Amino acid sequence: MQATPTVIVTGASSGIGLAIAEAYLDRGYNVVGNGRTLKRLQTAAASLGNPPNFLPIAGDISLPATAEKLFKEAIAAFGKVDILINNAGIFIPKPATEYSEQDIDALINTNLKGFLFPSQQAASHMSKNKAGHIVNITASIALQPNVKVPALLPVMIKGGLNEATRGLALELAADNVRVNAVAPGIIETPLHSDYSGSIGFLSSLSPSGRTGKTQDVVDAVLYLTDSTFVSGTVMAVDGGSTAGTW
Repeated sequence: MQATPTVIVTGASSGIGLAIAEAYLDRGYNVVGNGRTLKRLQTAAASLGNPPNFLPIAGDISLPATAEKLFKEAIAAFGKVDILINNAGIFIPKPATEYSEQDIDALINTNLKGFLFPSQQAASHMSKNKAGHIVNITASIALQPNVKVPALLPVMIKGGLNEATRGLALELAADNVRVNAVAPGIIETPLHSDYSGSIGFLSSLSPSGRTGKTQDVVDAVLYLTDSTFVSGTVMAVDGGSTAGTW
């Protein structure tokens, strides 16, 4: 009998990460959710009905020890890890000249280190199993910068993750480990907490004239992890924002 698949989701306490965790739980998968604080993860678990196959593990995802703990405890609880969703991320848009050293450190820690350390653990574990899938949640603005939203550092780091997705896909292909990315546009989540006051502006950033829902990203993630012949892809989920000018 085939074992129940296990998914690790970083940034699982709210927004896109919580929606992804819920989608896999609905499929009957085991889900290991990471967030910075246990309190937020417990609140998230309660919103999901406290399912027994949801394992909350708190910790700063920018630290190697957190990534090690995620995989160690996931394997101890469920046997192995089949899917890693690198979702944890922050977005700081501002003119290039206004970024502070604190901004730089925050973006590098969460967006870059928060991808690298879990991916190292996944690459090692999944390569030994000769199976697995890594999905990185990046940003469509890194595919097509927008003068209306100056965001040099997110473009630089998330753009790097888009290319790293391709590089890692090649590196792990021989071990049957697939690596893809989903690059969302403006999605209605707590990340855009001022959404109600800027709905017109945010909607104008897509030629479709609207923002996306977390389900739009979930659908893309599920498609990628269901696939057996898609790897090295960066899938924009942005209402057409990266298709060209309008």
